[in-house]
Amino acid sequence: MDEVLLRSLMPSVLTVLVRRGADFAAAEDAVQDALVEALRAWAAGPSPSPSGGGGPMRDPKGWLITVAWRKFLDAARSDAARRRREDRVQDEPAPGPAPAVDDTLQLYFLCAHPSLTPASAVALTLRAVGGLTTRQIAQAYVVPEATMAQRISRAKRTVSGVRLDRPGDVATVLRVLYLVFNEGYSGDVDLAAEAIRLTRQLAARIDHPEVAGLLALMLLHHARRAARTASDGSLVPLAEQDRGRWDTASIAEGVGILQAALARDRLGEFQAQAAIAALHADAPTAEETDWVQIVEWYDELVRLTASPVVRLNRAVAVGEADGPRAGLAALAALDASSPSSSSKGRSLPRHAAVAAYLHERDGDLETAARLYAEAAHNAPNLAERDHLTRQAARLNARRSR
Repeated sequence: MDEVLLRSLMPSVLTVLVRRGADFAAAEDAVQDALVEALRAWAAGPSPSPSGGGGPMRDPKGWLITVAWRKFLDAARSDAARRRREDRVQDEPAPGPAPAVDDTLQLYFLCAHPSLTPASAVALTLRAVGGLTTRQIAQAYVVPEATMAQRISRAKRTVSGVRLDRPGDVATVLRVLYLVFNEGYSGDVDLAAEAIRLTRQLAARIDHPEVAGLLALMLLHHARRAARTASDGSLVPLAEQDRGRWDTASIAEGVGILQAALARDRLGEFQAQAAIAALHADAPTAEETDWVQIVEWYDELVRLTASPVVRLNRAVAVGEADGPRAGLAALAALDASSPSSSSKGRSLPRHAAVAAYLHERDGDLETAARLYAEAAHNAPNLAERDHLTRQAARLNARRSR
């Protein structure tokens, strides 16, 4: 039995238990225990179903529901309210085909509830919707397993009283999924691929152009993954990537999904970001990139989000479309418009790297080298720091000739 298939069934199994009256935290634990038992049973070969009938291969979802419900009841019996909770044993539904009702969409909303911090929402989504173990999530985020267990436990307690039939916020769910995607790959879990899987699952359950936009964006970015690093692990900038290593099937799928979403004329930020990614993917070479159209899409993104990070990226595009001095002017405008002080914009992640790139293109190698070194000092990860350090060294070597 495919582990991915089993994990894909977990959200609907979990919501069945909650619908039957189990509180969210206890139900989630029971479903995880059922998954472990299922993996063990199916690895050992055909085995009887919990009802004593046919094997679980006949109805994996129904088998998981039955086992998870019984595990929930076993745990409930050990609680202080033993007598009251044991009444549920008499009401246990007879094993049979899994119910047709699917509350997976509501589970997405629950795991991205506004009362949760972004970190907690991500962890709970990976656990309850993605079916990952606490250990896998902890390894992916490079934190101790006990720390992640506490984070997930707190998140489950926070949302335990929230009813599944409450309307949810799609935008919040999408932000959580995008956070998962941007973690990339760590430990034994490919979080980028997991985010794509969960977004596909969401897209199958809700007809929303921004869900499609996010899925398209993920596919288009993921298509370039193999070309982003050299054999020694160093970063390869977009302009220097071997485009022959890009995944053309993922690009074609992403572009198709994006075009269908844009045709609905309900533009959102993920569709705009995907449109920019599609223009990069469409260019046979870096020199043939349609930077003018990319600037236009960034203008749309600024209108939609007013995000300083978007304006920072727009400055790069302006520098490519209209020349480095135009890009530096756009960067200066960002700094001047930042609240509280003119230095606020300079505190943005990668601000120094963008400024260094534009100054280099403008011929100011001394300033560019200094800014690359500053960017390296503040880089969020080792690979990026090494890349920026090499850029500074390259320019210093050119200046000393």
